[in-house]
Amino acid sequence: MDLRHDKVIDHYSEAYQKLYNRRPRDIQNLDNGWVIVNGARMKISELEYLTGQLQQEINQDLLKRRNIVTRLLKWLKQ
Repeated sequence: MDLRHDKVIDHYSEAYQKLYNRRPRDIQNLDNGWVIVNGARMKISELEYLTGQLQQEINQDLLKRRNIVTRLLKWLKQ
């Protein structure tokens, strides 16, 4: 098992937890750079890409929340 694979899996798990408020259902590190995540078999590079997508969604959600709070504060100052 490659240490890099473990880090990728950990980063995915953290991003998934932040976005969905629960741990991923199933993660298995297979041989030759393959993993199973929530029943889907993929290469570790695909999991890295998926992790990036999850992090983008997290950032967009955070930006939306900040925008809502900012608009609310502006409205309250009126």
